[in-house]
Amino acid sequence: MKQRLLDALRGPAMVLIAGRAVGFAALFMIPVVLARVFNRAEFGTYKQLFLVFSTLYGIAQLGMAESLYYFVPRRAGAGRHVCNAVVTLACAGLGCLTLLYAARTAIAAWLTNSQLADHLVLLGLLLALTLVATVFEIVMISRGQHVKAAVTYAGSDFARALLFIIPALGFGGVGAVLIGAVAFGILRVAAMLAYLWQEFDGGLRIDVGLWRRQLAYALPFALAVGVEVVQTNFHQYVVAARFDAATFAIYAVGCLQIPLVDLVMTSTVNVMMVQMTAHAREGDRRAAVSLWHSTISRLAIVMFPLAAFLLVAARPVIVALFTTKYLASVPIFMVWTLTILPSAFAVDGVLRVYAQTRFLLVMNVLRFALVVVLIWPFLSIFGMSGAVLVTLLATSVAKGVGAVRIARLLGAGLHDALPWRRLAGIVASAVIAAVPAFWIIHTVTLPALAVLACAGFAYAGAYAALLFGSTTAARQIVPSSFAMRRRLAAWMTPQG
Repeated sequence: MKQRLLDALRGPAMVLIAGRAVGFAALFMIPVVLARVFNRAEFGTYKQLFLVFSTLYGIAQLGMAESLYYFVPRRAGAGRHVCNAVVTLACAGLGCLTLLYAARTAIAAWLTNSQLADHLVLLGLLLALTLVATVFEIVMISRGQHVKAAVTYAGSDFARALLFIIPALGFGGVGAVLIGAVAFGILRVAAMLAYLWQEFDGGLRIDVGLWRRQLAYALPFALAVGVEVVQTNFHQYVVAARFDAATFAIYAVGCLQIPLVDLVMTSTVNVMMVQMTAHAREGDRRAAVSLWHSTISRLAIVMFPLAAFLLVAARPVIVALFTTKYLASVPIFMVWTLTILPSAFAVDGVLRVYAQTRFLLVMNVLRFALVVVLIWPFLSIFGMSGAVLVTLLATSVAKGVGAVRIARLLGAGLHDALPWRRLAGIVASAVIAAVPAFWIIHTVTLPALAVLACAGFAYAGAYAALLFGSTTAARQIVPSSFAMRRRLAAWMTPQG
């Protein structure tokens, strides 16, 4: 029965991943196009505006949208819970709009960019609309409408990309982009309200009693998320306040987000949490350790070579995506790629399974404190790369502390805390596979995109050959055929 449940979960997960992947691809093109349309100062202003947007968006949700994953599947009062969330998010959005209007001059002065004040009201309106529409796909997922949610994710992100890019190409300027974004926000909220009205058939109404219970559930989670959002974005605020908009654009491009990282990590960790919850209930620590090691290995197989390749190919990546205007971003991007490595250790997911939310909060506060204390000395010593370096250091320390905590929870010693041998094999394969890619990048004289494609194919082939061509490595990472047959037989056996 458990195995059948897990198989059922994997199906919807893959549908959602497909929808998000299409959406991520569309959204990834927004900064790539805008970096070509705008000059560096204008692009820096755009990145500063959406830095403010992403920070407030992460904090102002108050955990209400995420709470629907818990309340809506229970069916009783689902429409009232959704209405409570929508109204709360609308109030939070209006609060953010008011704050951005009142503080527009102070924010512009703080980030040393007078152009920001002209755009913060439109940004606040976009933020309010986006907050309200956050519940759209969450309600679909919570009611088992996974295909509809995947299509909505993909369609929304594709429409968002068009309404960001077309105004920039047609009219130019950050203001035109924000007007297009607000138009998208209005369309999305209208589509969401039409869906909710049809889905709940008059069941949408505010319930103060349920709202209190819902908020009590959501706020502790919101606190941890708020700390995470602030510490994640803090380094960018420090750089934005210290340098002008054109220089910040170089830093923002260097901190390029790779959508594959979040997509792979989130989906893999979610599956691990479902499986590990069953082991935790049964008190099976040995199975939990094995599952944690397996998850780390699977993530490392993707994250380690991705980081190694991006490190080697940093220059053609930046030039191909953002042109030679952003060559100064290459050293920053090289350090930034190293922040991919800690994501392979799945620490947060395990701590959540074992209800270590207080420890998770303390871990995030520790990470934030390290960044606050060290970022200015690191900036003075290493330049803008120092802001990324201190973020990497703080994240690595926090992950290490979390791994020690998990090892103690699961009764594992230092020798069994991590899958050391498998990780060593993956690291060795990732590093050696970079040699032919490095040679191509430094000897082939073709356009940056062509060089990047050739190096990527060479790296992928070399990495696959090294990782799976070795019998020892294959046994360490991929189950043997006998083990696979045994698992298949177990799956086919009816479960009680």
